[in-house]
Amino acid sequence: MARTGGPVSSGPTAGQTCMRSHNLAGLYDLPSVEWSTVTDRLSRDLTQAPGSGGPDRHTCWLTTLDADGAPHTTGIGAEWLDGSWWFETGRGTRKGRNLDRDPRCSLALAVQEFDLVVHGTAEVVTDPATVARLAEAWAAGGWPCRVDESGTALTADFSAPSAGRPPWHVYRITPVSAVVLATVEPGGATRFDFEG
Repeated sequence: MARTGGPVSSGPTAGQTCMRSHNLAGLYDLPSVEWSTVTDRLSRDLTQAPGSGGPDRHTCWLTTLDADGAPHTTGIGAEWLDGSWWFETGRGTRKGRNLDRDPRCSLALAVQEFDLVVHGTAEVVTDPATVARLAEAWAAGGWPCRVDESGTALTADFSAPSAGRPPWHVYRITPVSAVVLATVEPGGATRFDFEG
């Protein structure tokens, strides 16, 4: 689910500039992929419904690091909103514990036009207005969540089994780099490095 809306707070992608881009497909005389092409596509609705424009459906994959450094990858319902990637999970889940110990992570997504991998850090967001804004976005996308009584986390009658039990905390990914592989003509592959 991805949609746009009013500002939440200074989002990492919205507030960052591309420090540099590197054409990974120059060897084949393919053009660089423009970052605006990526964000424009992400700003159109992305759902996880089959046949909705991805490789039959959209799934975001989050990779965190276990205590021994091994990668842990799991599917999540991430939201592209206001120029940032957001997701929710319980703090006691494996990914939640991993992020509390080491915030480094990557998010991968395939849409019809490109494959995208974003490397960065994820942090818990507890600002009540931001949490409420994300609850509205997820509810509009079909998951009837709501802000819990603390005002800083989410609750609902159900969530993905991998999210654990409520409360579910909202996380924002601050990107460090991204790699985009175009899957439609003219093709191309580009790495982007961001600065704060």
